[in-house]
Amino acid sequence: LRVNQDEPMEDYPLKVEGGKEDESRRFGMGQTTKDQMRTNVINEIISTERDYIKHLKDICEGYIKQCRKRADMFTEEQLKTIFGNIEDIYRCQKKFVKALEKKFNKDHPHLSEVGSCFLEYQTEFQIYSEYCNNHPNACMELSRLTKVNKYVYFFEACRLLQKMIDISLDGFLLTPVQKICKYPLQLAELLKYTNPQHRWVTALNAMKNVARLINERKRRLENIDKIAQWQSSIEDWEGEDVLVRSSELIYSGELAKISPPQAKSQQRMFFLFDHQL
Repeated sequence: LRVNQDEPMEDYPLKVEGGKEDESRRFGMGQTTKDQMRTNVINEIISTERDYIKHLKDICEGYIKQCRKRADMFTEEQLKTIFGNIEDIYRCQKKFVKALEKKFNKDHPHLSEVGSCFLEYQTEFQIYSEYCNNHPNACMELSRLTKVNKYVYFFEACRLLQKMIDISLDGFLLTPVQKICKYPLQLAELLKYTNPQHRWVTALNAMKNVARLINERKRRLENIDKIAQWQSSIEDWEGEDVLVRSSELIYSGELAKISPPQAKSQQRMFFLFDHQL
């Protein structure tokens, strides 16, 4: 994420009175420059957050509200599959953006303590886990529906009525997935122009942990799905389901089974799970 698109200001000689270069600042980032860069990042965080809130509002009011009026086209279960818990995310983000705006220092933007907001909301951001896990199902359901013309026309009518930009619904629904991954990048950018402070490092680590937790839950869900598919492919399965005790396949391969007393050898395929073989 490149927040500051211009060339770094430290590449240019800084002039002082009389036209001479300030050698003390020429080879390092001056405090004024650092404050300005920090201001740029903070403005970027708040600006993108406001845009994101509008985006979520458009999805909730432009699509979900209209879909609920058409019980002949959508069941509540279908809407849950397509939109996941995006309404919960919208409610959470509205509170978060208000918290950010309260911390914004209008007179000295570079002094804004927005890092504390990320620490305060790190637990609430875990609701993105459910959304990210559901997103592939949303894509499949949308893909199925948009093979029928009336759904294509309906979604396009929703977009035009809400005056949204020309992107398909699946494109709009990808935004929350992208957003939760951008927070650590924005905080890392901010940290570059901040004097080392425990709060900022903690805020950055907190958001990295949220992203890591979401990825871990997604990976776990994918593993469970793979095990279920693997077991269903085996004919005449006996005993309890693997998923009763295990949730991850660690290793699989061939082993020789030795049967006493003749020490007869037979090749067998073995599967090592996290809690059973």
